[in-house]
Amino acid sequence: MKDVMLQNTISLKTGSTVIERVETLLLDLPTIRPHQLSMTIMQSQTLMLVRIYCSDGSIGVGEGTTIGGLAYGAESPEGMKLAIDTYFTPLLTGADADAVPAVMARIHHAIRDNRFAKCAVETALYDALGHRLGLPLSQLLGGRQRDQLPVAWTLASGDTGRDIEEAEQMLAERRHQIFKLKIGRRSVQQDVAHVAAIKQSLGDRGSVRVDVNMAWSELQARQGLAALANAGCELVEQPVASAEALARLRGRYPIAVMADESLTGPASALALARAEAADVFAIKIEQSGGLQAAQQVAAIGDAAQIELYGGTMLEGPIGTIASAHVFSTFRSLQWGTELFGPLLLTEEILQQPLEYKDFQLTVPQGPGLGITLDEERVQRFRRDRTQGASVSVSAAAVKAH
Repeated sequence: MKDVMLQNTISLKTGSTVIERVETLLLDLPTIRPHQLSMTIMQSQTLMLVRIYCSDGSIGVGEGTTIGGLAYGAESPEGMKLAIDTYFTPLLTGADADAVPAVMARIHHAIRDNRFAKCAVETALYDALGHRLGLPLSQLLGGRQRDQLPVAWTLASGDTGRDIEEAEQMLAERRHQIFKLKIGRRSVQQDVAHVAAIKQSLGDRGSVRVDVNMAWSELQARQGLAALANAGCELVEQPVASAEALARLRGRYPIAVMADESLTGPASALALARAEAADVFAIKIEQSGGLQAAQQVAAIGDAAQIELYGGTMLEGPIGTIASAHVFSTFRSLQWGTELFGPLLLTEEILQQPLEYKDFQLTVPQGPGLGITLDEERVQRFRRDRTQGASVSVSAAAVKAH
């Protein structure tokens, strides 16, 4: 009975705008260089795009990405597409497009987990609503506190000299002055030497942080945190896997400890706060389970006096600007953001690229996400189109032979 009442609340109503169709597609985009993490090396990025078409002609777009396919977590772009096509779409079709929280409540009730896919769908719903109302997404989420966001750049080539050159270029172009180093694939001593050399080269011109992606044991983390603090590193992100180990490490050394992989939504945020396991929360809209969930994580952090950082799943431009809208609403954002994902790609899929200048990303003022896709380029990088072309070429070659 409860399910029927909930369905009736958000189903087709006379005069309302309803969801008519849901479309998903995969885009494969090359990156400017290999991106080395402790668990994988990324050579390209795949974006799962979802578009929601409404009865009044409005269209909303959302994006789902992961880091290295399934290397980072349990969802992948391919899995998100399948889940949305098979399970989300029947719940969305015919629903009241204006009742975004109610639509998402129905989805949460019917579908377990799938946080990244849910985030993509929620983004598309709010994007379409913003276009109908003529309001930016940040206004739909309570109003922005800031129009620009500081953006860190991740140095992840694995080569010290190359990373220093890259950092110098970013400083010269006034694009980034906060640098995060991906470590954890080598010994603690080698990683610390790598970080120390980069920090010594940059001096006070750039701040240096590290992300271990859970690669260290607790003993290694004790050694590493002490040495990193001595090298001038200001923050270490998720050095170990468990919240309990994070809690034991936090406060032992003069370096901030940030939770990332262990922060998977409001419930985990509350558990981390209770355990006093983090100085900083790395909030990601996908990892949190959506835009509103990310705001809830921020509110928990604020209440617990845990500082905030806007994290990334290396999203493309759609997921990045959705994150920017959300982060712009946070009361505090002490550690800035890491929304550099589009800058890691060699190809642009927007008509007007996102604005990065003077070390910051500008949050658009237009309705919804405030961006417009370049449809020709979107179609060019669709996986089903490129695979079809490859099959045709192979078949022609066999026939000619």
